[in-house]
Amino acid sequence: MYRQISREWRTQIKNPSILYRQRAITWRRGPTLVRIARPTRLDRAKALGYRAKQGIIVVRIKVTRGGMRQKRPTSGRRPKHMGTLKIKGHFSSQDTAERRVSEKYPNAEVLGSYPVYQDGRFIWHEVILADLHHPSMQASYEIRKRFPSAM
Repeated sequence: MYRQISREWRTQIKNPSILYRQRAITWRRGPTLVRIARPTRLDRAKALGYRAKQGIIVVRIKVTRGGMRQKRPTSGRRPKHMGTLKIKGHFSSQDTAERRVSEKYPNAEVLGSYPVYQDGRFIWHEVILADLHHPSMQASYEIRKRFPSAM
């Protein structure tokens, strides 16, 4: 079943249907960081360690796309960061998304992330997090094996 889900996503990335475009419109108008009930791409989430249990968090985040080289302001007042704030060329948008989500949820560890959709301005990622202090996570063998020092 997961192979079929993966195959369907690959075709949707090449030719997005109207459903995904409508979703992107609502995502674009919504907040940058949204906690969601279940993952959009179940095959990728399961491969990264997602399980439908307490202590697992799924967050969708949008990151701006485009070049990282910003022109330096030449006239007027000097902005504090010259228009470049924590977006560097040697970090991918996926790394940026994982870092921003981990800053928002400091008590959770990132299991992984994957892209969901992109347009000309934004790229959306879903990040899978595990709350290591939750009792169901402390009882989970996979989580204890993945994060031995945190337990």
